[in-house]
Amino acid sequence: METVVSGIRPTGNLHLGNYFGAVKNFLKMQENFNCYFFIADYHSLTTHPHPADLHGNVRQILAEYLAAGLDPEKATIYIQSDLPEVAELTLLMNMNAYLGELERTTSFKDKARKQPENVNAGLLTYPVLMASDIIIHQASKVPVGKDQEQNLEMTRKFANRFNRIYETDYFTIPQPFNFGESLIKIPGLDGSGKMGKSEGNGIFLAEEPASIRKKVMKAVTDSGPTVPDSPVSEPVQNLFTIMEVVSQKEVLDQFKEDYAKCIIRYGDLKKKLAEDIINFTAPIREKINAIAADDAYLRKVAQMGKEKAHASASKTVKEVREIIGFKPF
Repeated sequence: METVVSGIRPTGNLHLGNYFGAVKNFLKMQENFNCYFFIADYHSLTTHPHPADLHGNVRQILAEYLAAGLDPEKATIYIQSDLPEVAELTLLMNMNAYLGELERTTSFKDKARKQPENVNAGLLTYPVLMASDIIIHQASKVPVGKDQEQNLEMTRKFANRFNRIYETDYFTIPQPFNFGESLIKIPGLDGSGKMGKSEGNGIFLAEEPASIRKKVMKAVTDSGPTVPDSPVSEPVQNLFTIMEVVSQKEVLDQFKEDYAKCIIRYGDLKKKLAEDIINFTAPIREKINAIAADDAYLRKVAQMGKEKAHASASKTVKEVREIIGFKPF
């Protein structure tokens, strides 16, 4: 059975972009693959979260993963920092990652531009840590969003480079995987860009209906089409894209037709979109609240995942150390 690895940073609640860009694929994969799904709390340290916030976020994301349908009996669900082997493998892989290639990665350049006062080494070596997360379980498939495609390519590069340097075929070279569908990028409500946890442009799975309605009604649109069959502007297309995943096809088709005829009413579009989002998220929100209140269950899931992930990770690190030449006297 092929192995799949992926994770999400605990920098805020899961939103629609996380669900349709990642978790939805996770639910399919856990049925047919050997899956490792983790909460990437090491990665979140690049933004220096407060300790209490970090713990609370990890706990909340774990509850949300489970509420969204991940099954600890079918997949290994674990917390990244529960595996010290990840840190050791990252150190070893850092020795074969070059400064120039790390500085050229889109994720590093974007973060350096957004937080110039905090361009830390963790941002620079983010692709190496991500690679270690993946290859430590010898993953052959990785479900990634569009913003992570370059980092997955870096993972492939680092794994290949290790194999070449040490004249081995030890590491499996992972491939992007999405069941033959195009990688889904859910846009934000601010008119451009992807939906994010910290950008203030997202709808969260645990969000209350009143908040969802307020956010959607404030979503950016345009002044409206004035010529029939005009190209759809980016802000309006963003709303159509969200509607594609939460609404009935005939609803979306009707609003697109209204746009083409220059008779679309954005207020009606937003009201319908908000209600469809609420209908989609309501059962997940109820499960999140129930699971988040069950401390014993969360501890049990975390411990179970830690033990299963440790068995895989410790085997890899032991074998990598032997390949490199670290042998006991």
